[in-house]
Amino acid sequence: MIRLVKRPQPSQAWSYGAPVLAVAATIFFGGLLFAALGKNPIDAILTIFWEPIFGEFSFFYRPQLLIKGAPLVLIAIGLSLGFKAGIWNIGAEGQYIIGALAGAGVALALYPLESVLIFPAMILAGALGGWAWAMIPAVLKTKFGTNEILVSLMLVYVAEHILASMALGAMKNPEGFGFPGSRNLQQYASAHNADIIENSGMHWGVVFALIAVIFAYVLLSRHRLGFAIRVTGEAPRAAAFSGVNPKGLILFCLGTSGALAGLAGLFEVAGPAGQVTIDFNVGYGFTAIIVAFLGRLNPIGILFAGALMALTYIGGDIAQSNLGLPAAAIQVFQGMLLFFLLAIDLFTNYRLQIGAGETA
Repeated sequence: MIRLVKRPQPSQAWSYGAPVLAVAATIFFGGLLFAALGKNPIDAILTIFWEPIFGEFSFFYRPQLLIKGAPLVLIAIGLSLGFKAGIWNIGAEGQYIIGALAGAGVALALYPLESVLIFPAMILAGALGGWAWAMIPAVLKTKFGTNEILVSLMLVYVAEHILASMALGAMKNPEGFGFPGSRNLQQYASAHNADIIENSGMHWGVVFALIAVIFAYVLLSRHRLGFAIRVTGEAPRAAAFSGVNPKGLILFCLGTSGALAGLAGLFEVAGPAGQVTIDFNVGYGFTAIIVAFLGRLNPIGILFAGALMALTYIGGDIAQSNLGLPAAAIQVFQGMLLFFLLAIDLFTNYRLQIGAGETA
């Protein structure tokens, strides 16, 4: 007989080893997937993980690691605070969209005015837009006890419809010959999130992502609020006895994650994307969930997990171009990371018992 037996204490070895094993399992089974599609699995894996850093055109791809990784880290840091406290924001994609619309709205409303104050105003608007969208599930949960998972997720689809409406209506470029999409913010100097160091990929979104990592690390390790977040997730009854305000914690965690997702959207629309379009959102809000768990909800771990996931984005694009892999295969490959992480993570709290007394 084989059964799962709960461990008296979570295993530290499995906790730290699970992400490594998940990556290894993803590479192995991803290789099988690529082989089933008629591609050389070794070539595919090397293309995804090697080509962007050490390949022939790595000088071009390396800056993309910062560009792709920054929004993932920024969103994942916000999500991790809530996840640690048992507050599940699954709607970061919607908050990302609304933050982008709010920030872009400031720039488009002031066009063609040039001022050093425009970009800071866009940053503030982006953060407030994401925060306000996250406050909807937060307030509904604290006032009426609704499920924040369902509400935040459903709001993603509302945000996508608002995005389409803006791209086709209020924010459509009046000089765009009727095509959907806003003015190109890359051509609006005061609103452009340009590289701080030319051709480095280091724009303000990267700076804010690094600040968010430092902020979260200090908060969780040195601040009383961080202790409240950790104890609420690990021991809810102990948190209640220690005087933690659960409603205040919900508002803080959802609000912070929404603000950071909104910032990610703003930096993307003002920088790499350049404009509001119907398909502006590319799934960063959902992928950031994988990044948060792959990083063990630890700010430093999230930084490395974001870099790894950015690598799969860039390498995946190269594999599609060079090897003819379908985009869906790359998405499945990325999804395998979360699947195997959750599966292997089971052994952090449980062990296998074989027969009457043997364990593994």
